[in-house]
Formats: sequence, structure tokens, C-alpha cells
Amino acid sequence: MELAIVIAVVVVALAFDYTNGFHDAANAIATSVSTRALTPRIALLLAAVMNFVGALLGQEVAQTVSEVISTSGVGVVHGLVIVLAGLLGAITWNLVTWYFGLPSSSSHALIGGLVGSALVASATVHWATIVDKVVIPMVLSPLIGFAVAFAVMLAVMWIFRRRNPHKVQRGFRLMQTVSASALALGHGLQDAQKTMGVIFLALLVTGRAQSGDDLPLWVVIISASAISLGTYSGGWRIMRTLGRKIIALDPARGFSAEATGAAVLYGMAILAHAPVSTTHTITSAIMGAGATKRFSAVRWGMARTIVAGWILTFPAAGAAAAVAYLLLHYVARLG
Repeated sequence: MELAIVIAVVVVALAFDYTNGFHDAANAIATSVSTRALTPRIALLLAAVMNFVGALLGQEVAQTVSEVISTSGVGVVHGLVIVLAGLLGAITWNLVTWYFGLPSSSSHALIGGLVGSALVASATVHWATIVDKVVIPMVLSPLIGFAVAFAVMLAVMWIFRRRNPHKVQRGFRLMQTVSASALALGHGLQDAQKTMGVIFLALLVTGRAQSGDDLPLWVVIISASAISLGTYSGGWRIMRTLGRKIIALDPARGFSAEATGAAVLYGMAILAHAPVSTTHTITSAIMGAGATKRFSAVRWGMARTIVAGWILTFPAAGAAAAVAYLLLHYVARLG
């Protein structure tokens, strides 16, 4: 049974990775598509390739995810069921928010799912890691994204204030290819590693890996491939929300938002080893860049709906994971 559940965890983890790709594809390309800097299909292909490359660039975030819970003392099969239930809870919330076109965090859905299944299973939750590496960065990254994008766009407006507006916008439309690529690279660096971390957690539970080991190459490759395939399949519902319903973007503001989002993702991954949300970061950056028109230009009603989705993600994914754990616990007859 142990091997079968390990295989199930890997398959479901890759399914989560795939849903993460199509759920979050809009993050990297919505602004470029909405400003017509890139066509949707080219933007998706670019995002898929850069997601794959970004997934190969580090392992720090994966190590953090693997340390969120501990299944020591609950038995190997029981521990695998906890991990599997956490993944199912995250996938459930991803699909719900995708259906309604609501940008939510796959990262926090995954962490919430793992915590929800661990709590109902009486496993150990490392709250210090969650506070330091998840909660604090979860709050800081959108605030930083908003403030920096606002400042960057103000700087752009001042620097190019005497230039021909049409030429400036045409130049930034070309620059968005670079900024969208950078954001997609950051998405791969962040989000693919989270799936790697869950698979590594399953290997830790079964003794097939030890804490502190490097991730096996096969884990890295299949995780990078799954998120890239998911990205290429597209996320049109969420793309419409990010690209049109928050604010009507021009190329300069699109570039400012994407460049800011990429910088925040890199900084949190490399400096803090924190699994932050690409969705939170780019959405707040879009709001920040858009607010330089005037604060009333941002559709704050839609923004409030998105924020409500952010707040609900952790507990909703945790609740779905708890239900999944109870069902799996019954089916596996763990006693």
C-alpha cells in the first residue's frame, strides 16, 4: 500500500502543479495581453518556457514547503495520506476560484491544505515556519508590490514627461516582452518549487530522502514540466479579471507592474526563501501602477472581491483538505 500511496501523492502533486500552471498563467501574461504587447498564444508559450526555466533555478522555496508540517510519529501510510489530503484540498480551491475567474494564491492553497489535513490528523504543524515564511511574506509582498509599482510608474511619468506619448507607449509595449518573461521566470522559481517541496515531503515520510538532501533531479524535471504544460493550457477566465476588471492598463503601467512583480518574487525566493503568491504580488502591483492615473481609476469593488478571495484561501483549502483526509482515512482504514 505504501508504494501505491507514494505514486498517488506524486501524481496528485503533478495535477496540482498543472492546475497551478493554468490557474496562474494569467499572472505573467494578463498585462501584456491586455495592452496588446503580445498575442495570447505567444504570451502563453513565452510564459510556459520561462516557467520551466525558472523552476530549475533554485530549491530554497521547496525546502521551506517541505518543513511546514511534520508527520513523524504517525506512521508512513498515515503520513502519506496527510500529504495527499493537503494536495486534494489545494486542488479543490484552485478549481473553485478558477471557475469563478477569481485570482487566488495556489501557494497559500497548498500551505492551507497541508495545515488543514495535519490539524485534523493530529500531526505536527510548524507554526513558527508558517508565520516567518508564509504569513509575514503574504502580508508584505502585496504591500511592497503596490508601493514599488506606484513609485516606478511615477518615475516613468516624470522621466518621459516631455516625450511623445505615442512613442513612449510603443517603446514600453516592446519592453513588456522582457518584463513578462521576467515575471514568468519568477513564477516558475516560486510556484514549481512548491510542488517539488510536497513531493520531497512524501519522500521524507517514507525515508527515501533525508532532511537537508538536495531535491532529486527527477522531481525537479517533472515538476517544471507539469507547471509549464498547465501554463500553456491557459487561464483565460482569470486573465480577463487581471487584465481588464481591475483597471484599463497601458503599456507603461503594464511594464511597471510586471517588472515590480518579478523583482518581489526574486527577492522573496532568493533572500527570504519564502513561498509568496505570484497572484497577490502582480495584482497589487497592477493596482499600484494603475493608481498613478488617479485612485478612482482602480475598480476597488473588484479589488475587494479579490482580497476576500485571498483571505478565504487558507481556511477554505484547509477545510477541503480536512474533508479529504477524513474520506481517505476511512478508505485506507487507518483506524
